[in-house]
Amino acid sequence: MSQLAWIADPSGEIYWYNARWYSYTGTSLEAMLALGWRSLHHPDHLERVDARIMRCFATGSVWEDTFPLRGKDGSYRWFLSRALPIRDDQGGITYWLGTNTDITAQVSAEEALRELNESLEQRVAERTRELATANELLQVEISERAIAEDALRHAQKMDAIGQLTGGIAHDFNNMLTGVLGALDLVQRRVAAGRIEEVGRYIDAAVSSANRAAALTHRLLAFARRQSLNPQPVEINGMVVSMEDLLRRTLGEHIELEIDLCSQMRRATTDEHQLENALLNLVINARDAMPEGGRLLIGTDMVPAATAPEGLTADDYVRLSVQDTGCGMPPDVIARAFDPFFTTKPIGQGTGLGLSMVYGFVSQTGGHVQLDSVVGKGTRIELYLPCRAGLPQPLFDNAESPVQLKGGQGETVLVVEDEPEVRMLVIDALTDLGYRVVDAPDGPAALLIVQGAEPIDLLVTDVGLPGMNGRQLAEIARQHRPQLRVLFVTGYARNAQVRGDFLGEGMDMLAKPFSIDDLSLRVRGLLDAD
Repeated sequence: MSQLAWIADPSGEIYWYNARWYSYTGTSLEAMLALGWRSLHHPDHLERVDARIMRCFATGSVWEDTFPLRGKDGSYRWFLSRALPIRDDQGGITYWLGTNTDITAQVSAEEALRELNESLEQRVAERTRELATANELLQVEISERAIAEDALRHAQKMDAIGQLTGGIAHDFNNMLTGVLGALDLVQRRVAAGRIEEVGRYIDAAVSSANRAAALTHRLLAFARRQSLNPQPVEINGMVVSMEDLLRRTLGEHIELEIDLCSQMRRATTDEHQLENALLNLVINARDAMPEGGRLLIGTDMVPAATAPEGLTADDYVRLSVQDTGCGMPPDVIARAFDPFFTTKPIGQGTGLGLSMVYGFVSQTGGHVQLDSVVGKGTRIELYLPCRAGLPQPLFDNAESPVQLKGGQGETVLVVEDEPEVRMLVIDALTDLGYRVVDAPDGPAALLIVQGAEPIDLLVTDVGLPGMNGRQLAEIARQHRPQLRVLFVTGYARNAQVRGDFLGEGMDMLAKPFSIDDLSLRVRGLLDAD
């Protein structure tokens, strides 16, 4: 950056200067700490500058001033100086960031203008050219200052990411402790022959692993990176099926009213993610009514002509959640969908709930609208598109549990670069009655595909090194056009919407998954006509 820059502690003591400062002043950090910044100021301006900056440090307000600074050659140049207080989440000042921008050209231009007024007729043409040049320099400096401010905003963003990383690490370490600790105890009990005691440890490990998976899904939803399976969903039926759960969530002190429109089309969305979104909204409404109140969940149809600007489907299903709680002031409304923003006390809110809802609904082509009045309540509306022509799933996960059907000797090619995951999938499929061949990556898998060995199904991770799973499937189908493919993914950027990623005879299974889920997907693909 072209500016001189420095950082001071909350009281205003400067402890860091950038290389540009030392290059201009000819000093070092040791010299600055010993002599202080006042040693470089022009004596005619020092008292004024000192008084103003000390007042800003004391009040926490932004400081801005212009004054000359002495360079290493002994001459003075004019600078526009500015210091911003950088605050933490509680509003306390953690440090001050200051910049000094050289505006000598601007000051010179102003002096030239005064001279021009004294002899305007004789020098007007020449001075006009000089002012134009000075203005160009000023525009460059303004641009550089904007870049510096962008760098500051990026630094603040990275600080937030650092805080997020610590929180996620804390949560995942807790969950991994549950998994690893339980498995360690299982090993010890089995070694001691106390097999009857391992059940509760296995349950604890599964519970911790499922919590870790749920946290990952929430983070992916916030980042708009979860793999969605948009299908026609009957929203009224979904709300009715959740009514008992929602009433238990709200408690007896809150009255729940459900008003469903009778003339409804099916919305195109991921039903599981929509259930999570509705539950998030209900929990937020409950927390906004600690003394009790009334919650209204409603549905209706919105024609494209009256839908919010920017929506492109023909019709929309509107799912609304309205409470009589405390409401939100305008500044909170403006940040309501920001990730990790919450008004709840520490430990009672992650700030991911509304951002997850917004990310999921936007990803499926919908829209979220929020209206709130302090003291009267909040209304959140989800606009879900109605679209025709989506492929139907090979089987419906929402159906009642089915009897698992094992293999009948079919050959399954498993491609997975993680040895532990590959081993688990191979053992599971073998136990289910399938014949399994495996490969650690795409090139090794293609050698098997190009051979004479029969292959009934390809099970491949999407995120393989080098050739990814989707590319592998395309090449494999050139050799075996009828080959069925099951993609397994923990996160795949191009697989965010399954309908855009999957072709005929393909399906997708998200990590982590259970053996029952794997069995259903494999059998569903092999049995499909």
